[in-house]
Amino acid sequence: MNALKRCWRVLVEPTLVRRMMVAQVLLVLLMWSGVIAIILHQGGDTSSYLNASKTGETVLAVADNLADRPEQQHATLSLIDSALREQFDDSGLPDLGPVLLVWEGGRLVYATPGAPTNLQPDPDHGLETMYIKGERFRGRAFRAAKTGTVVMFAAPVAWFNLFLTINSRGFFLAPLLISLPLLPLPAWLSIRLAMRPWRQVAQEVAARGPADLTPLTSKTPHRELAAMVDSINALLQRVGQSAQRERSFIADAAHELRTPLAAMRVHAEALQGQTGHPVQRELLKGILSSGNRAGRLVGQLLQLMRSDATDSEPHADVALDALVQDRLAMLSMLASRNNVELELTVAEPVCIMGQRESLVSLIDNLVENAIKYSPKDGVVRVSVTGTAGAATLSVEDQGPGIAPELRERVFDRFFRDPQQTQSGSGLGLAIAAAVAASHNGQIHLDDAEGGGLRATVQLRGQVRQLNTSPAVA
Repeated sequence: MNALKRCWRVLVEPTLVRRMMVAQVLLVLLMWSGVIAIILHQGGDTSSYLNASKTGETVLAVADNLADRPEQQHATLSLIDSALREQFDDSGLPDLGPVLLVWEGGRLVYATPGAPTNLQPDPDHGLETMYIKGERFRGRAFRAAKTGTVVMFAAPVAWFNLFLTINSRGFFLAPLLISLPLLPLPAWLSIRLAMRPWRQVAQEVAARGPADLTPLTSKTPHRELAAMVDSINALLQRVGQSAQRERSFIADAAHELRTPLAAMRVHAEALQGQTGHPVQRELLKGILSSGNRAGRLVGQLLQLMRSDATDSEPHADVALDALVQDRLAMLSMLASRNNVELELTVAEPVCIMGQRESLVSLIDNLVENAIKYSPKDGVVRVSVTGTAGAATLSVEDQGPGIAPELRERVFDRFFRDPQQTQSGSGLGLAIAAAVAASHNGQIHLDDAEGGGLRATVQLRGQVRQLNTSPAVA
């Protein structure tokens, strides 16, 4: 059933290839219809018969030469008429075949059996259309200059003449009829080959990451495709300039906010030490708490801007296990204040190619989140493992975790789980995801074994395992 649905979707889905194929088939049909219209206008297959001027002159000469012998004249004209019908009539039906009429001195001396005798030829009009009792005829008359004898070739115009034309002129129409059902395959192949440069550009665009705003490298000489590539490059340049202005504005604003926030914290701490009133001390404590939250938000904004701007910075050897151990030592005081124990497990030391400052932001945000959301007397377990192609950093806590349906959205900037009671800015995981992406890696969230949340970071690239003793803290 799924296969049938996919096939049906492929058939009904609009595509440029199918659109161009239909256009080609319609063009052939239009040409065919034009040929048929011309044939019908000319009276089917009778045009060569009606334009036989040499034959007309021959019939005039026979009629004039045998004018004094009516019986021989009639017999000879009958033989000529039979020969003409044999040559030009493919239907075998008397009512649909060409007819011959001969007048001498205004008197009809010969007419094809069954032909209308009230036709009025005019040699000066050439090929003309006549209607006899509602029936349409096409005819042409020839007149002898000396004797005035008139010979007329005529034929009825009927739909059956179209089939006669196809039968008699098959060498013209047969290729058209044969190619029509076979046209889609070569049309599809030619269009596919012609659209190869388009697919190359599409593949390059599809391979781009969200942070890659460099111009497209596809160079095409085709005018239509080159215009599209130039437009995309111009758009990427405008988007890059806009993103750079946004990052600069946020970084400058965050940097400028650090000074007044630090001054506010100093003044609040000074007032807190000089007052003994419980209410005032509680209010100053709230101010300090809010200032610390604001300072943390400013610091995270600066980290986020740095993580967005470090894609072009060179990577160097970083001992990931030693870096994680150093950051856990720096965060041990925060863990002590929250009565949380930190555990580090390193199977074997791992060195990767990366940016040290960005990795510091990644580690700090993951471990600080784990400490903040862990309960008192909880344990935050951190492990580092490495293989020939990737390094893995895992951080587990014993907190409430994150609902499965929100585990993708929490990487969006400023988004927080509505069920969380802890304060935060919603930037920690966004920073971690940006750093992982800049190291050709990704972050995955799932449930920890003992309850809580486990954040697993895989950093792909050049990984080297060092021959030193394992570290367990």
